[in-house]
Amino acid sequence: MITLTHIRIRDYYDVMAEMLHQLHLSEKEFFPGTAAWEDIAENYMQHVIEMQEDCEGTCIIAWDRDKPVGFIFAYLEYPDESRIEDYTGDTLYVSDGYVAPDYRRMGIYRSMNEDLEKKYVEKGIRRMVRYTLTNNKRMQAFLSSKDYTATRLVYEKWLTPDGQHPRKIL
Repeated sequence: MITLTHIRIRDYYDVMAEMLHQLHLSEKEFFPGTAAWEDIAENYMQHVIEMQEDCEGTCIIAWDRDKPVGFIFAYLEYPDESRIEDYTGDTLYVSDGYVAPDYRRMGIYRSMNEDLEKKYVEKGIRRMVRYTLTNNKRMQAFLSSKDYTATRLVYEKWLTPDGQHPRKIL
């Protein structure tokens, strides 16, 4: 039986570092420009801890008994003068999420997402933002099924160290 637990990342540092590492490996399959986890792990872990503690963040871990099998992490982004949308309240940014391959297609991510969204809707949040890679069709289908709409595309141009020749990253 899968159980969901809201955790403080600082208290589950090693568990979260390993699951974020696995997420990172999964993302590298979709996007070869993903940095090596070893190069960013310490800074990224500090980032998620700070976002949880400073921006009303939530991290939910899915457990199969005592084995962590997935997580979802989100935090609030506060409005500032750069906003161009009609909505002026706080925005929930769902930053990271992952389910181990052997546990996929069991509704675990859906359950974590529903739990997460319910918490913030009850707090009055009315805008939720997520990013996914252009070739992650399964996540795109999931988001569409949960009433998310693609509103922007991010175009990137990566240059070689000499700044002269663009390289294709996907």
